[in-house]
Amino acid sequence: MSDDSTATRADLRSRLAADPLWDFALDFYGRPGVEAACLLLQDEAGVDVCELLWRCWLHRHGLAPAGEPAELAAIRRWQDEVTVPLRALRRRLKAQSMHDAGTAKVRRVIQQAELAAERETLLRLQHLAEHTNPSTILTRAASNFENSLASRWKLQKKAQLLALQTLECQLDPL
Repeated sequence: MSDDSTATRADLRSRLAADPLWDFALDFYGRPGVEAACLLLQDEAGVDVCELLWRCWLHRHGLAPAGEPAELAAIRRWQDEVTVPLRALRRRLKAQSMHDAGTAKVRRVIQQAELAAERETLLRLQHLAEHTNPSTILTRAASNFENSLASRWKLQKKAQLLALQTLECQLDPL
């Protein structure tokens, strides 16, 4: 953001608050092909889906992170220490839960905890965008969304690039 005025920052915060990241993520993730694209990028390239959805949400608002905001480190640490272990445990229990009702119940509770951790991540990412001085962490979105994300996560495989194209096709600008 080149304009550093208080009015511009207040307007941006208002616009972002009016379009909560959690609501956007639920809607966007449910669109055709988005879930599969996100999971492919997560499983094949180690892309954090919450951060990916945050970047999509920002792009929808015509914004992108300016470099790597320092505040992202704490959010990534949360993901690594809380969300990723819950996901791994939930996945490990999948086969056993099909044959054991007790394990299935435990797996459902873990799945709920994983979803709560992801929601917390999205809230932290939204807070980062709204409450940190936007002019220091946000810039105008790149015109080529796919290339900016491919370069961010060093994606080169055809399936990964097609997944990014799917996301871009499903992304409605405001």
